[in-house]
Amino acid sequence: MQIYNTLTRRKEPFQPIEPGHVRMYVCGMTVYDYCHLGHARVLVAFDVIVRYLRAHGYTVDYVRNITDIDDKILERARQNGESIDALTERMIEAMHEDERALGILPPDREPRATRHVDDITAMIGVLIDKGYAYRADNGDVYYRVRRFDHYGRLNNRDPDQMRAGARVEVDTAKEDPLDFVLWKAARADEPSWSSPWGEGRPGWHIECSAMSTCCLGDTFDIHGGGPDLTFPHHENEIAQSEAATGQPYVNTWMHAGALRVNQEKMSKSLGNFFTIRDVLQSHDPEVVRYLLVASHYRTPINYAPDTLDEARRSLERFYNALDGVESVAGAVTGDWAARFHAAMADDFNTPEALAVLFDLVRELNRAQREGRSAEAGALAFELRRLGAILGLLEREPAEFLNAGMADELPLAESDINALIEARNAARRNRDFAEADRIRDELAEQGIVLKDSREGTRWFIEH
Repeated sequence: MQIYNTLTRRKEPFQPIEPGHVRMYVCGMTVYDYCHLGHARVLVAFDVIVRYLRAHGYTVDYVRNITDIDDKILERARQNGESIDALTERMIEAMHEDERALGILPPDREPRATRHVDDITAMIGVLIDKGYAYRADNGDVYYRVRRFDHYGRLNNRDPDQMRAGARVEVDTAKEDPLDFVLWKAARADEPSWSSPWGEGRPGWHIECSAMSTCCLGDTFDIHGGGPDLTFPHHENEIAQSEAATGQPYVNTWMHAGALRVNQEKMSKSLGNFFTIRDVLQSHDPEVVRYLLVASHYRTPINYAPDTLDEARRSLERFYNALDGVESVAGAVTGDWAARFHAAMADDFNTPEALAVLFDLVRELNRAQREGRSAEAGALAFELRRLGAILGLLEREPAEFLNAGMADELPLAESDINALIEARNAARRNRDFAEADRIRDELAEQGIVLKDSREGTRWFIEH
């Protein structure tokens, strides 16, 4: 298996520290608002990666954190006039609802920052003792960036060329503009915890260093996240963790590509900002998931009406092929599984894996046309089995094909069923001209009929 490592900027053979066991940490949500499509892109990408690692035979210890204390959380709670706990609990439940809708499996562990304050303060204490951190006159504790020799390695940046700017916090209390906060001294009307440096709360970057090493050890196999986290968040994680433990922090760094809307960056100011639940009000969740899976996890995705329409048509091809076929495990001709796994073992190449599934669909349709029912059942089983690794094709075909059809029906469902019964009667009487006329009448209104041994089924053509 080959995985692209952001740290080395190349694909590398993947060898976990412990044979057969993968320890993996992915940066999760800061829970002050509903998850948006960019979050969905990252969540689905790493869900597919975890699913495939497990299908490949690995035991995976998957940890994805929750940031439940942060400046944005404090500000939103003030705006809403609600407690921080009420806000974060509400947003965590909403996040879990969105994940379930998109078929995202829960992580094995989901640590929250507020429940690891002791681990955070312990790591900060080690950094201070080693000279990598200091308490400033304003009561905050900062990390000395220039004390860490390898700072900037993940992003290929030279600290001497960095300047305080949009992504580097400016504060006159710092020894150096590049230094970043580890512990924030308590402010009025903000939650705080006790520490050797007084009451306060953790900085954002130290949370993940403490939670990841607490859950997975000083060195673990994979660390993932969104494209905007490489700097400064992940760069700072490396500096903190390796300075504190004296060990390499992570062997393989993985980052998902960005999501754009109509080729533009998603932004509230541009009016193209969509939460997951906004999109799911008008689009089938599996269609949205397919769109996210159809691009390689490292490449940017463009979200637009035509891309969703294309995703729906692709899923319809799969479900139409499965409709009316009893999936039964059995021997199949062709190297479908080998080709699928070869694609996924090459840095989780989902576009190539889906191309294999489309080839499998063509063979399944051919087997049905030629009356090879046993082989068709085995091919359908293989299609479902491989599709499930991507989190797809786990529903009944009729459920997907008719999903949301009530608002689209040109006729009442009872009228459609009456016409189907009239067509069946014409076929029994060998009046094939009348049967064809009824089929054509329904087709003109976008209602497609499919005959099988179980009877005639219908769905809306999108």
